[in-house]
Amino acid sequence: MAIAQPHERVQYIVEGGFTLSGEIEPSGNKNAALPIVAAALLTGERVELTNVPRIRDIEVLVELIQSVGAEAKWLGRNHLEIKAENLRPADLDPDLCARVRASILLAGPMLARCGEVELPPPGGDVIGRRRVDTHFLALQQLGAEIKTNGHYHFKAEKLRGVDVFLDEPSVTATENALCAAVCAEGTTILRNCASEPHVQDLARFLIAMGAEIEGIGTNTMTIHGGHKLHGCTHKIGPDHIEVGSLIGLAAVTKSEITIKNAGVEHLRSTLMNFERLGIRCEIRGDDLYIPAEQEMKVQADFGGHIPTISDQPWPAFPADTMSIAIVTATQCEGVVMMFEKMFESRMFFVDKLIAMGARIVLCDPHRAIVAGKSQMRGSRLESPDIRAGMAMLIAAMCAEGTSTINNAQQIERGYERIDERLNAMGAKITRVPARA
Repeated sequence: MAIAQPHERVQYIVEGGFTLSGEIEPSGNKNAALPIVAAALLTGERVELTNVPRIRDIEVLVELIQSVGAEAKWLGRNHLEIKAENLRPADLDPDLCARVRASILLAGPMLARCGEVELPPPGGDVIGRRRVDTHFLALQQLGAEIKTNGHYHFKAEKLRGVDVFLDEPSVTATENALCAAVCAEGTTILRNCASEPHVQDLARFLIAMGAEIEGIGTNTMTIHGGHKLHGCTHKIGPDHIEVGSLIGLAAVTKSEITIKNAGVEHLRSTLMNFERLGIRCEIRGDDLYIPAEQEMKVQADFGGHIPTISDQPWPAFPADTMSIAIVTATQCEGVVMMFEKMFESRMFFVDKLIAMGARIVLCDPHRAIVAGKSQMRGSRLESPDIRAGMAMLIAAMCAEGTSTINNAQQIERGYERIDERLNAMGAKITRVPARA
């Protein structure tokens, strides 16, 4: 499959007003696949990963692990084989690292396997400051020496288990600490750690390799380190953020769809907050059914007060679903406060929704008041990051007329072949350039 190249500009031309129908299956969780690809470096034996989303961020990380000696090849569209028998602590390509924030996930595995690694600053979405201090503090406590000179140089003669309290429940810092801890001598306790579905998936992958981890899904994990790690086969779990995006899309386009193998065990907070917008879904075994007829009316708090939808660390409402919830709220009757607590630049895309006809007051970098329902009009848009880009695509699909979304390669960093998959259900999205 052709992947958007780093400098390729992709444009979506979207005809709004079409209703979708049918079934769709979410891709594998991008935020699980990235740390799992990195963690495959912890063994020299063959690792097979299935349900890997074939998106640009994954492709870049695969290039990075190949650059330090790992063999990696695609056995199928979403089937990846990795064998890191001859790993070396080589300098990582600064250009590749600048293209994907997940390059920071190589710190823990490379440190554990090679004893040292030098990382250029990671790239990724521009949604505000994303600190790396938590990574450093965790790895230092496990025995690493860290020096900075524009790059980050990690070195450890020996990693030792320790009781670690993370100063924030950072997902990627938790993942780096997990990868280092499974190779450390003795027992490590990670406190105040992240517990998102993708962190759980990484922990299960490490267990399949031979690690011993307790407390998966909680904010305290205990890792009994020092076990020899071996190859394994692992299937990446479904992307709950993509599921949330599809719920919002179905609701605003008044579409009846079924999301197959939706990972419903991870959707409680997502479903609860969509219900506050008057959108209800039915769990049918492993699938999620979204009816076409939705109330689409904001549910007031007791006493008639304006409700707030806010993101918080897992298992509360995911920050990555906030952009989707905002555009969905524009199509619901009533007023709701959206409170984005984590990133100070994530809400700045709402001016594009306002230009399309949405009634939104941006109170400050973290809070916006949305009053619906608004009639959206086709517009010319620019995707600033993955999630805002998907929110714009949803807005364009429920708008009157035609919209053009520039910089759509940002959307494709997180959503595999989203135009093709939605078109198969009745959408009218033209990708420029067309895929080869």
